[in-house]
Amino acid sequence: MTTSFFTDFKTVIIIGIIIAITFSLALAFKFLSRKKINKLVKTKHIDPTSYLFATNLITAIIFIIGISLALIQIPEMKTLGHSILAGAGIISLVAGLASQQALSNIMSGFLIVLFKPFKINDRITFNQTYTGTVEEINLRQVILRDFENNRIVVPNSVISSNVIVNSNLNDTKICKMIEIGIGYSSDIGRALSIMEEEIKKHPLHIDIRTPEDIENGIPEVTSRVIALANSSVTLKAWAYADNTANGFSMYCDLLRSIKERFDKENIEIPFNYQNLIIKKED
Repeated sequence: MTTSFFTDFKTVIIIGIIIAITFSLALAFKFLSRKKINKLVKTKHIDPTSYLFATNLITAIIFIIGISLALIQIPEMKTLGHSILAGAGIISLVAGLASQQALSNIMSGFLIVLFKPFKINDRITFNQTYTGTVEEINLRQVILRDFENNRIVVPNSVISSNVIVNSNLNDTKICKMIEIGIGYSSDIGRALSIMEEEIKKHPLHIDIRTPEDIENGIPEVTSRVIALANSSVTLKAWAYADNTANGFSMYCDLLRSIKERFDKENIEIPFNYQNLIIKKED
C-alpha cells in the first residue's frame, strides 16, 4: 500500500514537472520569437504575418508533445501517449478536430499565410460589413481592430470563403471622391476650380502623376460634371491620400472647406424645401 502511494505520488510529481517545463518552453519560445519578429519588423521592415503564424504553430506543437509525454507517465494512458507521439494518435486527433471545424480553420490559416490575400496591419473590409486592421492571424482565427478599437474575431474558414476588400494589398494610396451638387444658376466653372484648389492645398493630398503625366500637361486634380439632376448640377472631384486613415480625414476636411468657399463665392448648394399653403374657410 505504501509502495503504491509513493509510486502514484512520484508519477504526479513527474507529470507536474513535465507540464511546468512544457508551459515554460512554450511561453519562452513565444516571447522570444515575438521579440525577434518585432525587431526584424522595425529594422528590416519585413512582413510579420508568416513568422507570427509559424510561432503559433510551433507553440501548439510544443504543447502537444508535452501533453503526450505527461500521458506516458500514467500506465493506463501510456498507449495513448505513445500513439500521439508516433503519429497514429495525431490522425485520430485530426479527425476529431475536423468534425469541429478546427482542421478547416487551421488549413484556411495556412492558405491565408501562403497566398497572402491580406497580412498583418492591412486594413480590410469583410463581408461588406466589418472593417478593421488585421492584428493577428493564428491557427484558428483572424483578429481585426475596428475604428472604435473593438476586436472583431473571425474564424479562418469563414473569412477565407468570403469577399474581402483589402485597402493595402499592393498599394496603400486611396482615392476619395468628393461629390457635391450646385444650383443651376451657379457658375459651374468657378465651382470646379474651387474644388480643385481646396484639394491641392490640403496637406494630406498627394500628387499621383508620373513625370510623363506632368510633361503631357495632365492636371494634378481632376474634376467633372457627372449629372444634371432635378434640382442640382452634380460635380465630382478625385483626391488622393497615402492611406485610408488620412483619406478619411482629408475627405471630411474638404467637405467643410469646399462648403465654406462656396458660401463665400455665392455658389448655391441646393436643399429640399416645401411650400406650405394654408387655405382659409369662408
